[in-house]
This record gives sequence, structure tokens and C-alpha cells, in this order.
Amino acid sequence: MLNHGLTHFDEHGQAIMVDVSGKKETYRVAVASGEIHVNDAVYAAIEQGNVKKGDVLGVARIAGIMAAKKTSDTIPLCHPLPLAKCSIDFTMVPETRTVCAEATVKVTGLTGVEMEALHAVSVALLTIYDMCKAIDKRMEITNIHLDRKSGGKSGDFVR
Repeated sequence: MLNHGLTHFDEHGQAIMVDVSGKKETYRVAVASGEIHVNDAVYAAIEQGNVKKGDVLGVARIAGIMAAKKTSDTIPLCHPLPLAKCSIDFTMVPETRTVCAEATVKVTGLTGVEMEALHAVSVALLTIYDMCKAIDKRMEITNIHLDRKSGGKSGDFVR
């Protein structure tokens, strides 16, 4: 069976964890982003800091960092990585009532941190939803993607 260049399958089509034991450690960075679209009431509550559950963006930032550190616990074939840095930044866009999240993850390791950055952004946005759902359940999480990455055998990527 052909695997079409997919690294997480063996020659028989079985799912595998990629063997990185022969790789050299390199410095790697990944940046991912996404957004959550909210209504006026949610946007104002986040901006004014009066959501009943607390500091929405502060809690979402911590949740995203925790998610990055636990990516291999939730994405089955990811390697556990000793992250050197994870940061989550938020930008409020009043014209579209959008909160944009960006995660930057760094490691010196045998494999990249794209999944950690994507996981961090996803969980940060889900946390915003969770903390604000009492105000409105129609929030929409969109546009989660890898913006750029550097390091490793495949080199640099810029979206």
C-alpha cells in the first residue's frame, strides 16, 4: 500500500509514531493563529473585563499555554516535547467583534512544534467560548491555521 509521502503511516497503511531518533536537535519555532467572532455583548464584556467567570483573555492565555505543553496527550501521534517558550497574544478587532489569538511556540528538539502552536490557539479560543457562553452561545471559532514555522529538515514555511 502506498502512503503518498505521509509520515504517520507505515508501508502497510498502519498508523505509526514517526521515528525521530536519528534526527539532530535543531531550534524550531511555530506560529499559529485563529479567531472567535462574538456579539456586541460578549465583545463589550471581554473588553471591559466584567465576564462573571473572570479575566477571559488571561484565563484563555494560560489555557493555551497548558494545551501546548500537553499536545502529545491529546494528539495521538505527537511526540512529547520540552517546550522552551509558549506565548499567546490576543488582538481585539471592534469593527468585526473579533478576538484574534496568536500562539508562538519554541523548542530545541528533534521534531517541530506546529501542532503545539495550533493546539494552543484552539484551546485558547475554546476557553474564550467557555467563559462567555452564558452571554451568547452563537460565537464562532474560525480560521485556525499555521502562519509560519522555522527549523527542521523541511525548513521555513510562511503562509
